[in-house]
Amino acid sequence: MPEGNGSLSPSFERILKMAFVHLAPGSVTVLTTSSEEGQPSFKPPSEWSSVQEPTWQDLGDRAACLLRQGPLLLVPPWQRRTGVRTSRRDVSPYVYDDVLRACRPADASSGMAVLTPAELWVSESPRAAELRRTLAEYWDILAVIYSTGVIPQVHPAFVVAAVFLKAKQEHRPPMKIFRAPRGDDNASAEKDFQILLKRGGGSTRYGYVLRDLPPAAESLDFDRHHPDVVSQQADLAGFGSLTTLGELYETVPRIDMTGHSHWISSEEQPGVVRLLGGRDVRRDGSIALPAEDSYWVKAPPEYLLRPGDLILREIHGPSDPPGLIVAEVTEQDLPAAPSHRTVALRPRAATTLQQIRLVAQFLRTPLADRLVGRSTLHITVKRLRQLPVPQPDGALATALDDLDAARHRLETWTKEAEALLESAFTNKTAAQARERIIDQGRGLRLRVEAATLLDDLGHTVRTRFPLPVAYRWRETEARMSAGDQRSAYNAVLDTAEILLCYMALVTLALAWEDGVPLGSTAAIKEKLTSGRSGPGFGDWAAVMQEAATSRKLRELPDQHPIHSIRSLLAAPEAADARQRLSERRNDDAHLRRLDPIDLPLAVTEAFADLTLLVERSRVLADFPLWHVTETRWDTLAKTADVRYRELTGDHPVVPTKAATSWRHDLEPGSLYLRDSTHELHLLRPFLTGEVCRVCRAWSTFHADLVPKGGVQLKSLEHGHVLYQPADTASALAMVGLL
Repeated sequence: MPEGNGSLSPSFERILKMAFVHLAPGSVTVLTTSSEEGQPSFKPPSEWSSVQEPTWQDLGDRAACLLRQGPLLLVPPWQRRTGVRTSRRDVSPYVYDDVLRACRPADASSGMAVLTPAELWVSESPRAAELRRTLAEYWDILAVIYSTGVIPQVHPAFVVAAVFLKAKQEHRPPMKIFRAPRGDDNASAEKDFQILLKRGGGSTRYGYVLRDLPPAAESLDFDRHHPDVVSQQADLAGFGSLTTLGELYETVPRIDMTGHSHWISSEEQPGVVRLLGGRDVRRDGSIALPAEDSYWVKAPPEYLLRPGDLILREIHGPSDPPGLIVAEVTEQDLPAAPSHRTVALRPRAATTLQQIRLVAQFLRTPLADRLVGRSTLHITVKRLRQLPVPQPDGALATALDDLDAARHRLETWTKEAEALLESAFTNKTAAQARERIIDQGRGLRLRVEAATLLDDLGHTVRTRFPLPVAYRWRETEARMSAGDQRSAYNAVLDTAEILLCYMALVTLALAWEDGVPLGSTAAIKEKLTSGRSGPGFGDWAAVMQEAATSRKLRELPDQHPIHSIRSLLAAPEAADARQRLSERRNDDAHLRRLDPIDLPLAVTEAFADLTLLVERSRVLADFPLWHVTETRWDTLAKTADVRYRELTGDHPVVPTKAATSWRHDLEPGSLYLRDSTHELHLLRPFLTGEVCRVCRAWSTFHADLVPKGGVQLKSLEHGHVLYQPADTASALAMVGLL
């Protein structure tokens, strides 16, 4: 092997030695050629022997001979073939393909490593896939090591792969894949690799063990099979569903600056458009302005970009931040055409606005970057088309629309404020300017103050939560502010119980609607008919605990509202807070009252637990409580005009609103939950609404006791009771509560 070109990277050399000791022990021989162009040359470790063949055609036979003596490090030439037509699919453009294809094990114990460009192992080209398939007929892959800065005369950013092969066994062994980090963290990388060599599964900081082996021809890109990436990819379905980028976008033809060089022109000539290169796509998601060194081309119409197209950098450098670098084309960027150093995507006709928004955001994530593959510098169009992308379900699509509307509203407010500030000195007199700024600025200030209040949990609960919870929360805040510790303590516990009560009743209604029985209703049924005391804190908590772990509820569609509600007590900290509040409620009910000296601390601790549960219940702000007051069905239009009161906030007196529904089964007088997809879910008879005969206020009620001859209801807002005739009991029996 020629000398004078330096040694291997010291860290990479040590990693190779460790790999040989563990995967192919013995006296290592380095096999290469002596005179081929494109032959990587370096000084092998002093303890390894070196053999050089005159031409690459002899390497295959020579490798078989040397394998009889022990392990081998094969370093074939990396140059492209010359004097041969390589456009044919059956002819490889690279010499190392033919060398590896000719290598055969000497016996069942043969083991060797090959040092090649990473391209051979990560490319999805038919040529590379076929070679990997051919190798798999004779060899098993034990380990793949990716690294940069390996060989002195090779560019430090060039990715090299050392692949350890073992004579094919009856059962394929697990594969270890390792990617050495760029930088000076060599010691930790070497230690990490040593740990990986001893692993039978799992992952380390820089590598992992692949036990579920892919098909032999599949790409071995590092990120493609990483357990974390596979897990995150599967988790993407939580957005709604998955599709591929190619289903949503088509690629725009690109201009090759070599193949289409005759189109390149100067800016001054008529009909030219700007040619966008990779550096024109900025990291902040915008397209750079034209510069003196920008290229201009006379491009055919099919190459021209349009507003709304996405353009990505085709080369992703090692120093680039995680995530694909992508920009959306605007009117201000046109006319322009993409160069071969970019990838341009155009939404298909059926792609919705919500899908476009979600895709643009997803492409900028580190996960999209890893799924496309970063084992080489270039992004391939094929991998990009195959990229799995999340699809928004109805709830997410609505949320995206709402967020976009909010963004536009905030931008409008910003422009109004800027215009008002800029006009400060345009009036005839300073007094007029002062009056105008104060008067017109008042509305802007009030908007901002109102929006800022939404960051306050208490304000959100009082104004956006359903009436029963919001009413109780307002009372808690009032009691705490008055300084009466005993009243404040009782109010905190009451609010906690009503929160659980409301969530449990909604959960029972949604579960019954989908035919999912819950065992926790048995205890509620027993208390309703006992004639002693109705369901309480523990019963509501039991419903929520069962719902959090119910397999049948988990199998409901992802967009079902019950998934957001049943997770209230799923987190350990929420379950612990509920348990502490339950114990306090139980002690208070059994006359184990707190000493006045202990009350201030108890109020603080109990309110902290209540706040945690309420914080986890913010989803209630997206699920308003509707009281349907009137419906009118239009047989011709197949729609219903619905009059309803939205019982949001801490007061039952709210205006009546109008809506249109496709449903003809809505019941005037009944309560409904409206989910984030605007579907209505009947809450009767679990939760009903009536005018309280005690306080004369409209209130929500749930069944508390079922004595003979009727049903006793209890108000969630203030605990007053209401007696209903026996027909209410039949409704309770229909839903399994009697």
